Amino acid sequence: MNRKIFVSASTFAKYGDEPLKLLDKSGLSYFINPLGKRLVQKEIIEMGDTCEGVIAGLEPYDDYVLDNMPNLRCISRCGVGLDNISLEKAKEKGIKILNTPDVVTQPVAELTLAMALDLLKRISWQSSLLKSGQWNKKSGNLLFGKKFGILGLGRIGKRVAEIMVKLGAQVYGTDISPDKNWANTIGIKLINSDELLKICDILSIHLSIDKDNPFKLGKKEISIMKKGAIVINVSRGVFIDEDILYDALKQGRLAGAALDVFVKEPYEGKLRELENVVLTPHIATLTVESRLQMEIEATKNIINFFKNE
Repeated sequence: MNRKIFVSASTFAKYGDEPLKLLDKSGLSYFINPLGKRLVQKEIIEMGDTCEGVIAGLEPYDDYVLDNMPNLRCISRCGVGLDNISLEKAKEKGIKILNTPDVVTQPVAELTLAMALDLLKRISWQSSLLKSGQWNKKSGNLLFGKKFGILGLGRIGKRVAEIMVKLGAQVYGTDISPDKNWANTIGIKLINSDELLKICDILSIHLSIDKDNPFKLGKKEISIMKKGAIVINVSRGVFIDEDILYDALKQGRLAGAALDVFVKEPYEGKLRELENVVLTPHIATLTVESRLQMEIEATKNIINFFKNE
């Protein structure tokens, strides 16, 4: 199986050598991104212009890049999101796109739980005060009994729902194609998005980008939310109008927010000024276990693609 593979993912094999062992055993010829950073268009083309397969991270495989990789037949993505890949161009050129959707479910769900507890218990805020020399206690709130609303019930949204139900929250969800049997089994209520915004104490966003059903938490949406609600977004930055969110938090319309994703990254906006906001630098899937498993599965995907063609 003499195929040339370009590993463009910037942290490949950082957390374990299992992916390298798989490639070595496969008989594939491979070349790894030597720069240790996310590649830009020019670098991808220069390093991978003759390759037939790619093991990719978040590098931009847009129209221009794909047009300049004439031999490319498969992109195996370490992760679930495909926003960095021009799917239309890939389809046009007959390039197969593979990903690793199941691996990200648990780490993203766990970060969602951590963010909810942080906001309810004011952990980050009270830790910051104590470190600054202030012994200033402020009461928090229980997760138990809270109305927890989930926008998007895919793999991750479902896992979040299952966790929250076990912790005693009242869970509500909405999805364009809801799994009613699953919802009945675990005991969550399926309602439309407007109802969910109106009644929930905690809103957690787990949507996928859908051009036919776009969503953005903006002025209208926040205006119908329950006063004092909190918002969590570990999905995509485009789902929240950050300026409108800032105003709602500043004015006390919302009690808090936790964001792992932003419209522009690295994030340098004014939400950093607020005490009732928890911000993380897009680290939802950044665990040793999940990163290694992503690479193992992405490697297996591309090996199987060429093995079975």
